[in-house]
Amino acid sequence: MSEPIAFDGRVAVITGAGGGLGRTYALELARRGARVVVNDLGGTVEGTGSSHQAADVVVAEIEEAGGEAVASYDSVATEEGGSAIVQTALDAYDTVDIVVNNAGILRDKSFANMTVDQVEAVLDVHLRGAFHVSLPAFKAMKENGYGRFVFTSSASGLFGNFGQANYGAAKAGLVGLSNVLAVEGLKYEIRSNVIAPIATTRMTEELLGPFAGMVQPEQVTPMVVYLCSEQCRLTHEIFTAGGGRYGRVIIATNRGWFAGQDRQATPEDIADHLDEIRDVSDPVVPSNNNEEIALLAEMLSG
Repeated sequence: MSEPIAFDGRVAVITGAGGGLGRTYALELARRGARVVVNDLGGTVEGTGSSHQAADVVVAEIEEAGGEAVASYDSVATEEGGSAIVQTALDAYDTVDIVVNNAGILRDKSFANMTVDQVEAVLDVHLRGAFHVSLPAFKAMKENGYGRFVFTSSASGLFGNFGQANYGAAKAGLVGLSNVLAVEGLKYEIRSNVIAPIATTRMTEELLGPFAGMVQPEQVTPMVVYLCSEQCRLTHEIFTAGGGRYGRVIIATNRGWFAGQDRQATPEDIADHLDEIRDVSDPVVPSNNNEEIALLAEMLSG
């Protein structure tokens, strides 16, 4: 049986924490001793409007339960907003140990009908927003020699979903961002992982339909809390969580087919060897790009 996971003395920044998944993360981290910055712009699912109420309500819940929290109403969508969110943690608690990039909006539309504005709005919150918050936090963590990042991706970004080209692109981009932070942060004890949750929130209740009642946000929380913990030694990984199921998602390659250096492969060669090229019965999961290059180097060297 593992030791109880606690966050005494740790400071966590959670974006989009005024409701849904973010709220459950904030409440549980605070219950376990973390001091929490509850960030939420308080806007609509589409990203319009703002209100202090969402963040204030969660802060009040935490304080009523005996925890410590402060509210942040800044938007992740700008560099100034991201810096201000992290500065809230530094001003209130002198440090930042944990960042859960959870803020998000939806502007769903079939690809042929999607506008540039709908793409930019979603990228601003999900992908650029995570960058805006993570950069100043990473610098603080690097100085302290400790940090935990959790980035929120989605099955729509990992596997695709109709009508969500903007959302899927942003969510896939977050995997790339997390992977680089995992590589660059390793020697500073900064771990970075990705969660792809399946849960009923304002953003998903219409998408999930009758399935909605079976996938509650609280069922995702244990995985995220673990990834935020000092006990978590994992980094550079992707996890799915929802409805009581917890699993790993991998981005893998394989040995494939090696044409050799003595000849130039042709398109016909590709067609002839497609089964070998596509065979993932023995997958390879590189932890950085050098490890994939090493796979090629092994073949080139014979």
